[in-house]
Amino acid sequence: MFSQVQVRAPRAGAVQHSQRAKRDPASHDGRRSGVGTALWSIGLTAVLAVSIVATVVIGPAGLEPADVVTSILAHLGLGTSPLTPLQDGIVWELRMPRVLTAAAVGAGLAICGVVMQALTRNPLADPYLLGLSSGASVGAVVVIVLGVALALPFAAFLGALAALAATLLLSRAGGAITPTRTVLAGLAVSSVFGAVTSLIIFWSATGDSYREILNWLLGSLAGADWPAVAIAGAAVLLIGLPLLGSARTLDAFAFGDTAAAALGVHVGRSRVLLLGATALLTGALVSVSGSIGFVGLVLPHAVRLIVGSRHRALLLLSALAGAVFLLWADTAARTLFDPRELPVGIITALIGGPVFAILLLRRRGLT
Repeated sequence: MFSQVQVRAPRAGAVQHSQRAKRDPASHDGRRSGVGTALWSIGLTAVLAVSIVATVVIGPAGLEPADVVTSILAHLGLGTSPLTPLQDGIVWELRMPRVLTAAAVGAGLAICGVVMQALTRNPLADPYLLGLSSGASVGAVVVIVLGVALALPFAAFLGALAALAATLLLSRAGGAITPTRTVLAGLAVSSVFGAVTSLIIFWSATGDSYREILNWLLGSLAGADWPAVAIAGAAVLLIGLPLLGSARTLDAFAFGDTAAAALGVHVGRSRVLLLGATALLTGALVSVSGSIGFVGLVLPHAVRLIVGSRHRALLLLSALAGAVFLLWADTAARTLFDPRELPVGIITALIGGPVFAILLLRRRGLT
C-alpha cells in the first residue's frame, strides 16, 4: 500500500503541474522569453567585443586583431606590446578612445530612446525630444565661435541643461506634466534654440569655425580622446545603468498614467525623475559626440521586433545593439571616403532613414 502511494504521488504532482501550466501559460512564456533574452544578450555582447577589436584594426595602419588584443592587454599591465611606438599610439591613443566613445554613446542614446518612447507613448520620440540637441548646439556653437573649443563639452552640457529646464518649466506652466504637453514644449524649445544657433552661425561663423560647427552639428567622433571616453562612460554607468532598472515603471507607463497609478507608480514624480535622468545622460553624450540622429529612434524599434515590448529585455538589448550600430557607423564614416571623413550623423541618417521606413512598413504603424 505504501509503495503504491509513493508511485501515485509523483503522478498526481505531475498532473497538478500540468494543470497549473495550462491555467498559467504566461509563466512558461515568461521563462522562454527570459532564456531568449539571455541568449540575445550573450550574443550581442560577443558581437560587441569582436566589433571593438575589428573596428580598431580597420584602417591604413596594417594592424592585425592579435596586435590590437596584445596592445590592449599590455596597457592593462598584462604583458608587453609587440607593436612599434607609432602603431601602439594608433591603437591606444587614436582608435581605442574613439571606438569606446562610439560604443558608450550608441548604448546611451539607445537607452534614452527607449525611455522617451515609453514615457511619452510616442513611437517617434528620441533622446532629443526635449530640445536637448538644440540647447547643446547653442552652447557648442558659442564656444567654437569664441575660439575656446576646449570648453566645448562643458558648454554643450550646460546648453542641454538649459533646454531641459525651459522644457520642463513650459510643460508645467499649464498644469501637471503630461506626455502631450512635454512633446509640445520640447518642440517649442527646440525651435527657439535652433533659431538662436542659426543666428549665431549667420553672424559670426567663418572659415575653420564654420567647418568645425558643421561637423559638431552633424555629429562627429573624430576628436574623441580618453577624457571623452571618461565622460561618456561615466554617464552610461552612473545614469544609464539605473535607467536599466526602471523597466517595471516603464512597463506601467506603457498602459497609460491611470493604469500606472493603479499599479502603484507615483506618476508625476517618476516621470520627472526619468525625464531628468534621460536629459542628463543625453546632454553628457551630446557634449562629446555632437548631435547623432536615428540611434535612439530606430534601434529601440528594431529590438522591439525581436524581443517584444517588455522593457527589462528591451533596455538591455537596445543598449548593446546601439553600441554595435554606432561602432560600425563611425568606422564607415572614417573609412568609406578616406582620406576624407564624414560626420557620423550622415551615416546614421543614411542607414536609419531607410531602416525606419522598412520597420514602419512591416509594422504598419509603430505602436
